[in-house]
Amino acid sequence: MRTLILIALAGAIAQLVDGALGMGFGATSTTMLILAAGLGPAQASAVVHTAELGTTLASGISHWRFGNVDWRLALRLGVPGAVGAFLGAYVLSNLSTAAAAPVTAGILTAIGLHLLLRFSRGAPHHAVATDTRRRGRVLGLLGLTGGFIDASGGGGWGPVTASTLMSLRHAEPRRVVGTVNTSEFLVTAAATTGFAIGMREELLAHLPAVAALLVGGVIAAPFAAWLVSRMQPGLLGGAVGTALMLVNAPRVVGALDTATWVLPTVEGVLLPLGVGLTCCGVRRMRKQTRVRVMDEAAPEVPGSVERGCVGAGTAS
Repeated sequence: MRTLILIALAGAIAQLVDGALGMGFGATSTTMLILAAGLGPAQASAVVHTAELGTTLASGISHWRFGNVDWRLALRLGVPGAVGAFLGAYVLSNLSTAAAAPVTAGILTAIGLHLLLRFSRGAPHHAVATDTRRRGRVLGLLGLTGGFIDASGGGGWGPVTASTLMSLRHAEPRRVVGTVNTSEFLVTAAATTGFAIGMREELLAHLPAVAALLVGGVIAAPFAAWLVSRMQPGLLGGAVGTALMLVNAPRVVGALDTATWVLPTVEGVLLPLGVGLTCCGVRRMRKQTRVRVMDEAAPEVPGSVERGCVGAGTAS
């Protein structure tokens, strides 16, 4: 009973992180199941994804109510993500992915650093619309890769897709997070199907753990969606980048077989670095907001826009 309570608490905490930042439920819950319940990686991932059928549905509905979902983007990510998740579940049921973990952690650490540096400069500029076919191929590949990593590694849909979308400047952070969380339902359903085919008996034996994760996550989902709708983009983007580095950089260092002092040093540097750069980004974003409000309130001078564009073009 105590183990189930701990698992339910982990599900609630993981859902708060995942709903607000677009990442963390799989990694947090999988770790708890391995440590507290003694499950293997494949069994833990299967339990987590089965529980996520409820948590991702609740999270998607909550984000929709708060206006955080781009439905077209959700489908373009979720459908290929479902294909990748099914394949990842099949692979994990038959093959260990330990060798790929440091590589994935290195990529996610680099994405996190990129995000942190980008949002530390203030409000991001949104990309100009590009060719629709090319964008569709990029989103399809991103979804396929994210789904495979999520199912085979026990988590990763949020870190891969949300972080990459933000780094590509595809949309504001709250919309990215809400869309990624909503599309994750399709990924979870496909992964659960793959695990049910490959390891049905093990999955049925751990249904109490599934229920505990589900209850904790569903309770926390509305609070997470409310939180992300109130956070500033700079704060949210910086938090995502910092969390990515804190979670993945130690895994990279551990795989390199370095001296014992290296890991605590890296961990001790990353947190203040992330907090400091995030605070810089928030301050700059507030300043940009004040300047924009003043510009909108100021009377428009005829021809000022044209002269400004000419000046900008000359400066470039």
